[in-house]
This record gives sequence, C-alpha cells and structure tokens, in this order.
Amino acid sequence: MLELSFIGIVVGTLSGFFGIGGGTVLVPLLLLLGYEIKVAIGISVIQMTFSSIYGSYLNNKKGTLDISMVLYIGVGGFLGALFSGMITAVFSARTLEFVFLSFAIFALLRLFFKTGEHKEQKEVHKLLLVLIGFFLGALSMTIGVGGSIILIPVLVGFLHVPLKKAVSAGLFFVVFSSVSGLIAHSIEENVDYESGVVIGLASLIGVYAGIHLKDTVSVKLQKNLLVTFYLLVVAYLIQRIFI
Repeated sequence: MLELSFIGIVVGTLSGFFGIGGGTVLVPLLLLLGYEIKVAIGISVIQMTFSSIYGSYLNNKKGTLDISMVLYIGVGGFLGALFSGMITAVFSARTLEFVFLSFAIFALLRLFFKTGEHKEQKEVHKLLLVLIGFFLGALSMTIGVGGSIILIPVLVGFLHVPLKKAVSAGLFFVVFSSVSGLIAHSIEENVDYESGVVIGLASLIGVYAGIHLKDTVSVKLQKNLLVTFYLLVVAYLIQRIFI
C-alpha cells in the first residue's frame, strides 16, 4: 500500500505539471513491481481518470483551461478510445510500440524546434478537432497512456496554443480518453480496482502540487523540462524495443 501510494503521488505530480495522464510513467513502474502488462494498463487507466478529472477542475479554477476548444477534441477522444480493444487485437504489441515511438519522437521534435510563443491561436474546423481527438484516443488507450503526450505538441506546434494552456488542455483531454478506456478495459476484465483506487487517490496529492508548480515556473523552464521528459520517454521506448 505504501509503495502504491508513493507511486501515485509521484505520477500525480508529473501529471499535473506536464499535463499528461501518467500512464507513460505508471505502466513501467507497475511492471517493475510484478504486475502483468494488461493489469498494469488497467490500473493506469484508473489513475488517469482520477488525476485528469481533479487536475482539470484545478486548471479551470485557475483560468488556464479553454473548455470550448478541448471539448471537441475530447469527444473525439472518447469515441476513439472505445475502439482501443479492437485495435489491440489487430496489431501486435511490438507494432504498437513502434508506432508510439514514432509519435513520441515526432512530439519531441515539434516541441524542440517550436520554441517561440505565437501571438495568435489558429482557428480550425470543429470536425478536424474531433478527428484529431478520435485518432489520439484510439491510439493512446491501446497502449495505456492518456494521449496528451501527442496532443500537447500538436496544439503548440500546429494550432499555436500557448504552452500553459496546451498543458491544461492535454490533461482535460485525458478525462475523456481515460473514462472511455476504463469502460473498454473493464469489459475485458483487466482492471485491478483496489490497486487502481489506492494509486488514484494518492495521485490527487501529486496533481495539486504539480499544477501549483506549473503555474509558478516560467514558460521557458516548463518547456525545457517537458522536452527532457519526452527525451526520457523516447529513450525508454528505444531501450524496450531494441535492447
């Protein structure tokens, strides 16, 4: 219980600060503790549900969440995540890891080279936002992550959304994808609710701390830390796939 609570606090802090669901960090940690991969993904989905809902509530109170923009992406993410079980059955785990590695590298490059803040946010068709969310929701829940690891660079690099608002948007997107993913994984009976609730409740403490830190550091520092985080994710995936 103590180990799970500590993991929950750490993952929650990363979730709040970087606007991620936490699955990218949580799943490997659970594997180290001896959990089977499908159960680890199911626990991760529970944690993401807890942290994303609470974190989005805090971001909305602070005025950094643009609900109207993310709502369309979120609806698409919810619908896409419902197909995650079907996609998992079609493709091998190794193929999915290659796909995720490709998108993680893409996300890193977009953040690395897009260092400046844009003055005006792009306006795009609402249907395009739904399609973006659908694709990210289907892909992310298939491999047990929230989807914001891809969404944030898309918002910053292509739609010119300010980084702090993009981070808040990424966490709000996870609300939709994780709830839908929880439904899908519960149907497959891959969810350890006891461990998931322990980690999820503990993560709320970390989420509060992470969001407070996010709103106190400079945009430059947050971007540098975010790039470092993506580098670690890419390095982990390369080690997992090729070594």
